[in-house]
Amino acid sequence: MAYDEGLAERIRELLVDVPGVHERRMFGGLAFMLHGNMFVGVVGSRLMARVGLEQYEKSLRRPHVRVMNFTGRPMKGYVYVEERGTREDADLAGWVHQCRSYVATLPPKAARPAAP
Repeated sequence: MAYDEGLAERIRELLVDVPGVHERRMFGGLAFMLHGNMFVGVVGSRLMARVGLEQYEKSLRRPHVRVMNFTGRPMKGYVYVEERGTREDADLAGWVHQCRSYVATLPPKAARPAAP
């Protein structure tokens, strides 16, 4: 599945000066990692947002947000934000900041080798 390169570039611009961030292709799209933990990604034209369990239900009540069920069942702590929910730069920045702040509380993961 292709991903929205424009959305990916907008995320890159928000993270340009953030240490410990790297990109990785996964879930048929592109994921942004902080110290080895995925915090946001782009799948198709949607933002994949890791909000954590504490903010999960609250996040689902926001406009243009839905359950992420990539595997056929809901992934608790993760949501999809539809394109309309990230159209404004301030909205996208808010999601990226929220998810990055959550993942910053997690222990770093050991780096895995990139897929060939």
